[in-house]
Amino acid sequence: MVEWGILLVLLLVLVGVFGRQIRMVQGQAELAAVQTTLGALRTAFVLEHIKQTVAGHAKTVAAPQRNPFLLLESVPPNYVGERAVLQLESTAQGSWVFDPVCSCVGYVLRYPQWLDSPADLPALWFSVAGSSAPLSISAMQTYMWQGQVVN
Repeated sequence: MVEWGILLVLLLVLVGVFGRQIRMVQGQAELAAVQTTLGALRTAFVLEHIKQTVAGHAKTVAAPQRNPFLLLESVPPNYVGERAVLQLESTAQGSWVFDPVCSCVGYVLRYPQWLDSPADLPALWFSVAGSSAPLSISAMQTYMWQGQVVN
């Protein structure tokens, strides 16, 4: 009976450690997805600038597109459109939004427990900045995710 008790305790410890490792990998996957999407959005701004320059329209009167999602060939399935910062309560976790008022891109966290700082944020926000093309995207705060800077 003692052997079975020791085996049961050992099994429970292993299941607990395995579950924690799975959650850590989920957090790492979410970080990788955020960084990949930010890279795609930055690349879209650069490609649009190159396209405008090659076409000879670099000095047009029209303002450049500030919503980088509209420059992508295909919009990510987790992009839910233009939403204000105050409308995030009804936005699904793991979704991207664009706020035209502040000209910023937001990501609603799926696993917020892995965000080290700042604490208790429902979303990460990145500002779209620049007066001329190519526009840039930068974090509005210093975000630490599992010890790594998100930018």
